[in-house]
Amino acid sequence: MTRFGLPAFRHRASVRLAVAVAASVAAAASALAPGAASASPAPSAVPAADHRPQYVALGDSYSAGVYVRPWEDHDGCGRSYRNYPHQVAEALGLRLHDVTCGAAEVVDGVLAPQPSEKIYGPPSIPPPGGWDPRPAQIGALSPATDYVTVGVGGNSLGFGAIVAKCSALGLSHFGLGSPCEHYYTEGEGHAWLAEKRRELTEDYSLMLHAIRRAAPNATVAVVGYPAIVPTSAGCNWLTFRQLGSIAKGDMPWLDALEQGLNHTLRTAALEHHDQYVDTYTSSEAHGVCAAGAAKWMYGVRDDLTGEGDQTDTPSPACEEIPGTGEACTFVHPNASGLDNQARQVIAALS
Repeated sequence: MTRFGLPAFRHRASVRLAVAVAASVAAAASALAPGAASASPAPSAVPAADHRPQYVALGDSYSAGVYVRPWEDHDGCGRSYRNYPHQVAEALGLRLHDVTCGAAEVVDGVLAPQPSEKIYGPPSIPPPGGWDPRPAQIGALSPATDYVTVGVGGNSLGFGAIVAKCSALGLSHFGLGSPCEHYYTEGEGHAWLAEKRRELTEDYSLMLHAIRRAAPNATVAVVGYPAIVPTSAGCNWLTFRQLGSIAKGDMPWLDALEQGLNHTLRTAALEHHDQYVDTYTSSEAHGVCAAGAAKWMYGVRDDLTGEGDQTDTPSPACEEIPGTGEACTFVHPNASGLDNQARQVIAALS
């Protein structure tokens, strides 16, 4: 895995690899018409200037709201029209420029262009030749920007690679014990994870400096990650609407890892005098193992949520994943999860 790995928590290539192992076992702007003809031709109507405050949304798949219908399908970033940037803009009367993109990282995504090989959709099957690279998200900022939200960091920590390793270890240990925790706290993965944490802390500070330079007049809010598995109650091994082959004993460690990530983001925001938006606390009872409507998080393979009938044609790797879920959703907020994120960001910016 290259430097700066998964969505937010999401490095799809790594997750696919692990799950494949498990599989072996089981407005527009409309033009205004010119005025009616008269003795002297009337001038064409000109759209009124949009004086709403300018809001730019930066971030990864958790900010883009991937796999929640309806989503944009033209560039592989999977931005949902229900994501918190859209809901915040509507609620607060802001003019939105949403440049979030699934799999974005602090460097490859926000500070630098996101290469085509790190764009995973949906749609999960790219067009011939692949998706075009995405320009650096920070390029959307200017001195005229009034509000900025940024939700990124999970990919830079390598959360997807970690989930992949946990899946493989859970499978090889038949779901017993906490093999992934051992690997990253005492085993071969310890030094790797320590370096990822160091890199994330350094790069996040650089990013917030760069955001302030590019948008010196903006209110900046760092958006943390919602709870994924705050409790293992209700979790079952090899249930792919949950966490698949990850051992139940490793789930508390994964939760601690996520909370540590949020702590890093919060600390960076406070050090740079920016706001931090906590989406974890409000979602603690709504993780991936919650039941029914209380579940605000997709599992590895799950049924899509949101309005309409848009779907994602499974990739060959997705087809190998066991289970009856409609799509390979790779542990992201569902529609209810996006609504909760929006509530927290609206409250913070109001």
